[in-house]
Amino acid sequence: MTDKFYLQEAIDDLHSVLDLTRWAASRFSDAALYFGHGTDNAWDEAISLVLQALHLPHDALTLTGEGLFNARLTHSEREKIAELVLKRVQTRLPLPYITNQAWFCGLPFFVDERVLIPRSPFAELIERRFAPYIDTAPAHILDMCTGGGCIAIALAHAFEDAEVDAVDISSDALEVAELNIQEHGLSHRVYPIESDLYSGLAGQQYQLIVSNPPYVDAEDMADLPDEYHHEPALALAAGEDGLDLVDKILRQAPAYLSDDGWLFVEVGNSEVHMHQRYAGLELDWLEFQMGGQGIFVVSKSALVSYFSTANE
Repeated sequence: MTDKFYLQEAIDDLHSVLDLTRWAASRFSDAALYFGHGTDNAWDEAISLVLQALHLPHDALTLTGEGLFNARLTHSEREKIAELVLKRVQTRLPLPYITNQAWFCGLPFFVDERVLIPRSPFAELIERRFAPYIDTAPAHILDMCTGGGCIAIALAHAFEDAEVDAVDISSDALEVAELNIQEHGLSHRVYPIESDLYSGLAGQQYQLIVSNPPYVDAEDMADLPDEYHHEPALALAAGEDGLDLVDKILRQAPAYLSDDGWLFVEVGNSEVHMHQRYAGLELDWLEFQMGGQGIFVVSKSALVSYFSTANE
């Protein structure tokens, strides 16, 4: 039977939110889709798709209870949901690219294929305001490799008096960041800057630098599921060991950090390469209650000491 048949069958025979959610989850499981852009299983992905298709908040089930599942849908609503499910299965596009919406730190963001879909453990750090490392609210923050601006905007919400420079080499990504900055009403505090790492930041100093740069090594790039190949390779790939950009960020950071400044960098699975390449550098590897790994923090003084010794 064709996809068109299954589509029409669902539209004609299914009627409630639960019907369409169950059907979507079954189609996702049958297609062996990969989940990793906001959900990690077929059922949660189906719920997310259905709620977005119906223009309901992402926490609608929490707010209304499971009685929402019994709500009956109009023909046009069933048709819209079924078409989105079919698109997810046929194209293997991550759901946030289909709906143009992703959530980070409890905030909604516009996303498309010009930017990565936010999924960083940095959300937990931002929500606890980088304690215990940051005890005084920073006035000037740098988000290096900002992409769609999600981390920069979340930082501005967490530190309400701070100015945040949102830096990226991609003009396409910065167009998306600008949309999100305007949508969140932060044009007066979050500034998108096109720059190859620090090259466009001469004379600037920051109490806090946060970076989620490209860090996927060559082996992992070759093994990525289909869904990830829809994301910009420029924002993922970083050489044989995944540290091409991280090395430059570390070496140049002291010139842009205040004396009491801290640098937080996400390297994901390339953490193993960090241990090999920077065995003598004083890094703190962070633990997360909500899941995730591969983020370290280092002080300006530790960077200065390490690189001055390494260059002797």
